Amino acid sequence: MKLVKTSVKRPVGVIILALAIIAFGLVSVRDLAVDLFPEIELPIAVVATSYGEAAPQDVESLVSEPIEAAVSSVEGIETVQSQSQSGSSLVMLMFSSGTDLDQALLDVRESVDQVGAMLPDQAGDPNIMRFNPDQMPIVTLGLTGGDTEALTDVANDDIVPYFERQEGVASVTVEGGRESEVQLVLDPEKLQQYGVSEQVIAQALNSSNQSASVGNVERGDKDLQMRVTGEFESLEDIERTIIQTETETTVYVEDIAEVNETVKETSETTLVNGEQSIVLSIMKNSDANTVGVAEVIRDGMDELNEDMVSDVNLEMVMDTSEFIEMSIDSVIQNILIAGAIAIFVLLLFLKSVRATLVVGVSIPIALVSTFALLYFSGQTLNVLTLGGLALGIGMMVDSAIVIIEHIDTYRKRGYGAVESAIKGASELAPAVIASTTTTLVVFLPIIYVEGIASDLFTPLALAVSFALITSLAAAITLVPMLSSKLLTKAMENNGRRYWFDRFLEWLRDKYQVVLEWALHHRKTTIAGTVLAIAGSLALTPLIGAELIPGSDEGQMQIRVETVPGNSAEYMEAKIEQVEEEIQGYGDIIETNFVSYGGGGMMGGSANTASYTILLVPAGERDQTTSEFVQEVDEDLQGIVGAEITVSEMSDMDMGNPIQIQLNGPEHDVLRELSDQVVNRIDTVEGVFNPETGAAEGVPQMNIEIDDDQAAMYGLNQEQILGQVQTKFTGQVVTQISEEGQEIDVTMLYPEDERSTIRDLQDMNIQSQTGSTIPLEEVASFNEVQGPVALTRENQQPQSNISSDITGRDLGSVVSDVEDELANMSLPEGYSYEIGGQAEDMAESFTELALALVFSIFLVYAVMAIQFENFLFPLIIMFALPATVVGVMIGLFVTGLPLSVVALMGVIMLAGIVVNNSIVLVDYMNILRRNGMDRYEAIIEAGRTRLRPILMMTLTTVLAMIPIALALGEGAELQQPLAVTIIFGLSVSSIFTLVLIPVVYSMFDDLSQKITGKRKKKEEA
Repeated sequence: MKLVKTSVKRPVGVIILALAIIAFGLVSVRDLAVDLFPEIELPIAVVATSYGEAAPQDVESLVSEPIEAAVSSVEGIETVQSQSQSGSSLVMLMFSSGTDLDQALLDVRESVDQVGAMLPDQAGDPNIMRFNPDQMPIVTLGLTGGDTEALTDVANDDIVPYFERQEGVASVTVEGGRESEVQLVLDPEKLQQYGVSEQVIAQALNSSNQSASVGNVERGDKDLQMRVTGEFESLEDIERTIIQTETETTVYVEDIAEVNETVKETSETTLVNGEQSIVLSIMKNSDANTVGVAEVIRDGMDELNEDMVSDVNLEMVMDTSEFIEMSIDSVIQNILIAGAIAIFVLLLFLKSVRATLVVGVSIPIALVSTFALLYFSGQTLNVLTLGGLALGIGMMVDSAIVIIEHIDTYRKRGYGAVESAIKGASELAPAVIASTTTTLVVFLPIIYVEGIASDLFTPLALAVSFALITSLAAAITLVPMLSSKLLTKAMENNGRRYWFDRFLEWLRDKYQVVLEWALHHRKTTIAGTVLAIAGSLALTPLIGAELIPGSDEGQMQIRVETVPGNSAEYMEAKIEQVEEEIQGYGDIIETNFVSYGGGGMMGGSANTASYTILLVPAGERDQTTSEFVQEVDEDLQGIVGAEITVSEMSDMDMGNPIQIQLNGPEHDVLRELSDQVVNRIDTVEGVFNPETGAAEGVPQMNIEIDDDQAAMYGLNQEQILGQVQTKFTGQVVTQISEEGQEIDVTMLYPEDERSTIRDLQDMNIQSQTGSTIPLEEVASFNEVQGPVALTRENQQPQSNISSDITGRDLGSVVSDVEDELANMSLPEGYSYEIGGQAEDMAESFTELALALVFSIFLVYAVMAIQFENFLFPLIIMFALPATVVGVMIGLFVTGLPLSVVALMGVIMLAGIVVNNSIVLVDYMNILRRNGMDRYEAIIEAGRTRLRPILMMTLTTVLAMIPIALALGEGAELQQPLAVTIIFGLSVSSIFTLVLIPVVYSMFDDLSQKITGKRKKKEEA
């Protein structure tokens, strides 16, 4: 090849180009974003709407249903889900893969705008946003010391603005804070005495709190803008606001209400390690470097702490970058170990330090070049891209091994260094390119795979492909050039490592005996292979299946739920009990952060508390996170009066392992069926903490207004509803500006006037004529159990049951759960579906199975082009079925379930295992073309190619052992991939050396028979 000759003749240019690539690659590494996993794009949009303190039924009928109907016609939507709970609606829109989400969001916004006028006046403006996993906080900080209100001011005035100015920070949210509020506590007796209603007060305050421009006037040669100022600047301004009564007299606000500046009533509380704190959650920009942003935040913490008063302290609660850094460090360590193992194997076989150096130079060139290509393709450095490089270390030297061995063959024949390099590399360059191409083409079908599998493995496929392409380029340019300069003589045995040569010769003799036996017992060999494949497939039920291997990230969650309606004091007592139990694990738990009592639009309820717990690194504890979760769960079950759920958390949250969706026309029936399903699946081995989304009802007082009776007093439902809301929830009537902040002015009644049922029944409603009547005159009261939340999917009521798993694989547990559900007798019109990870697993397995079939076809096509023959590629492809034996044995021995990661390993094997067969069959054909008998050619080819086949197999297999052992943090994700390739390639190499020669001879016999019959017909 001209490229080979040019590289050998122009060594300076090749060296300069190699150094330039290395320098550019090193610069690219600095700019590559570092993350734990590749970005998983979820085509999901969210429409969130608030609605005062309305009950879930009202939220569903008045807000969720109109929005659902409006957006359902948007193109590309597959599923519309809604969750309606007290005061808020959340509508999730799931689009089909490949949908342009930017355009879809515009369509959704137009549809929601059209229905906006139909929503209640009290409903907030719908907030439409893209669902993005990057919206999860990368760092959580705790602010402790001092008064909560003062800490809130420090957080909002100093800390939030400081961090939001930092590069890469998207937003900072504050939890557990207290907002200032001005309260107008009305005096009911004074209201009645002066004949003033709440509406009159609200109108007076709004009218008095106004500023506006009213035009311009001339003054000399200048125009002066006129502006009337009347905004409230102090509490005194509010107190001195004049109110006109119905009798044409005037009173001041201070005459009928008490004006106080206080904090808003809230039930949200946050504790960090048992101490009340303000918690700040920091989100990064989608294109920002997680590790870099976290480092900026840590530096900022030190700077802020220096400026704070002594008793106030800003401390780290959660830092996701720590696990990322540990995971990346462990992968880099595995890459270095893999590289050292590959170099050792090369040195063992090549018996020359110089030859090993020539081949080994492909590794750093390929690695550094890959970093540059990853940068330009928009990828990040994560455990999968780096794991792909660690897996490909051994494969990076395969092309160089073949090239340098052939160059050495010419040196032994007496050719000069330059001529040997040119001839040896040129002759085998086409075969090496074809061999590498068979490995590369298996990744092409990944482009057409959709969903989670595509998001996870496209970066890995790109990393491995880039590494193989650059290592191939180095093999046909840099290796020949270095060989011509460094290998001044053939790689001869000069007494060193003679024991290894004797071992190889002994191995050749034993292999020849086995091969000769197989050629004389071809049917037995084929039958034995078929039995081995069938036996390995029989292990499938024992292996099981899962979606993604779990990583021990040391994060867990505890959810405490009390009976709806219990007081805040009761919840605090349960929190204290949980805290006492947690303190007993001080040597394992690093940080715990709890939030309870609600907060945020969809942030839980008054009877729910959520703990987020960070454990010490895995290397510093004897238990895995999963084992620790089960232990804590058992200990906390002794706390009575609360339902406590303990679960493991992960940065790559794939949803609940098991999720059962019940569909039907009635929420009440679905709630009953949900309880039945939970009881049934709880008996299945491996099901852990099943729970239903249809929680126990909240005590609710229904006020049923008698329209006829209300009409007699000139009232309607809207007027009565407004007055009840004002008395029992308060009404924001205006705002006051204080030190640059807008503070709500809320009008409400004294607490002792709005706390009991009697207060509700005795409440006076003002009619249009100004007279007052008790509420019970126009309404009746009925106490019921109202729902906590109502869920719908595709405009039909739905109830979700979710569960974690433990002790068993996902596939086995799902199979048993399906058996239990099949035995249930559901009412007519009700059905169920299995979702969660189980659904994603089934879809991903199907997608990857199709990708595997397509990959096998592409490998065959490449070999057919290489051999210009359809028969020889078919012979070589017989190495693939035998791969199943190694894969299944490997997963069974290591106790790993079949996962999408393991299936990705099978796809990679389709391109790797054929390389050994290509080397073997190609040499058989060469020997036969040189006149050797078929039997002798097979034996000679086997003995001759045993050494390079062993070398290529061992460099690939041994280099993956550190990954297969899952050494370091976060290594569990690549483990199935490494195990699959190690066992699959090892076993298939054995079958290749024995089975392929047998298949070759059988196909040759068949070919001769067909040819003989054809000749006889021609002669006849």
